[in-house]
Amino acid sequence: MSRARYRNLVDALVADIRSGKLPPGSRLPTHRELAAREGLALVTASRVYAELAAMGLVSGEVGRGTFVRDSTVPPSHGVDQLTVATGIIDMNFNNPAVGEQGELLRKALRELSFQGDIANLLRYQPHAGRPRERAVIADHLRARGLTVQPERVMVVSGAQHGLAVTVLGLLRPGDVVAVDALTYPGFTVLAQAHHLELAPLPAGTDGADLDALESLCAAGTVRAVYTMPTMQNPLSWISSLRWRERLVDIARRHDLLVIEDAAYAFLADDPPPPLAALLPNSTIYLSGLSKSVGTGLRFGFLSAPAELVGAIERAIRATTWNTPPVITAIATSWLEDGTVTRLEAAKRDDARLRNAIARKALADHRPVGHPSSYILWLPLPAEVRSDQVVADLLRDRIAVSSAKPFATTAHTPQALRLALASADVDDLDYAVRRIVEIVDDHSHR
Repeated sequence: MSRARYRNLVDALVADIRSGKLPPGSRLPTHRELAAREGLALVTASRVYAELAAMGLVSGEVGRGTFVRDSTVPPSHGVDQLTVATGIIDMNFNNPAVGEQGELLRKALRELSFQGDIANLLRYQPHAGRPRERAVIADHLRARGLTVQPERVMVVSGAQHGLAVTVLGLLRPGDVVAVDALTYPGFTVLAQAHHLELAPLPAGTDGADLDALESLCAAGTVRAVYTMPTMQNPLSWISSLRWRERLVDIARRHDLLVIEDAAYAFLADDPPPPLAALLPNSTIYLSGLSKSVGTGLRFGFLSAPAELVGAIERAIRATTWNTPPVITAIATSWLEDGTVTRLEAAKRDDARLRNAIARKALADHRPVGHPSSYILWLPLPAEVRSDQVVADLLRDRIAVSSAKPFATTAHTPQALRLALASADVDDLDYAVRRIVEIVDDHSHR
């Protein structure tokens, strides 16, 4: 096929999509059907669809075909790209807040201004934080079931930064990391940037399928495991002690690095011990105060085996040098005086309330998630496509995410991920009921 003819076919399909002749949701011919219809080689037909996909006009779904995308939805349908405008009910991002937080910040800034060593906050700090700050965090971690020496604790600019310096300091391009088939998108973005290979693990009844992990390890390819055993995002499971002990056994036998993300762990009442407590010599434990205090407070922390601290410190130096001292001062004072503990308790109550509201409206749709979580996973009927539901909801000024940002497999399930923490409670009830109406409408078409 000549270049001009190939270009004309792409342009004709683009025109049909943008004019509405091929409306959102239209199923396009298979690659073979397009090749036969246009007299193309199969590889050329595949190039046509690849170009349309790169333009964000179509999406290919394994086993289903190629569909015209709704242009009102970003290509990723993702929490990482969709900016929520004023007037939108936000069920895309979790931004949990309780009423007193603004006044707490005002008071903290006022008290900080009277500190005698305030000028020191304008200077460079140790890369992993000052000794007193690391000791305060170690005290906090004891309440989470993790006893660790302050020298193994490092201060970072949020849990996402903690993930980034862990990857930068400890993993190399080409390393294979086992992950949940549905997992936190922030880690998949890091993996792509650092050229890691992700090995998806199917969901079992109690967390990721560890038989699948055993099989991967038997092949000798896995370097690390990224996991969220307590309040996993997006499925909100809390893995049992038995599951954790088996993962620890696998990690020991196969010399795996375990990256334990505990960003939402504060929402769980009396969970099993962290993996870092069961496997302290091979586990990086990451968390922060973004969800328990405020998303704008970019303060996180991690603990690491002693022999890995130096490599992570060098990664901190290479990325931020140190966490901003003003942020660190406020965060550590709130850890010391019990403010964080009080806010975590208030947000556990808030999460249970919001979860109950959403579950009541979704009762006939069998949502997946823990009753104390700020996240619900909503599988859709087989005949319903999530990108169309997302687009209809956005036109209704309700922002949700499809499964696509969370999927690490070639096949993306048709599902919605509902973040419950940002909308007003009254808006949340309305939004969830509207989600049910739109899903039911698509199901009945």
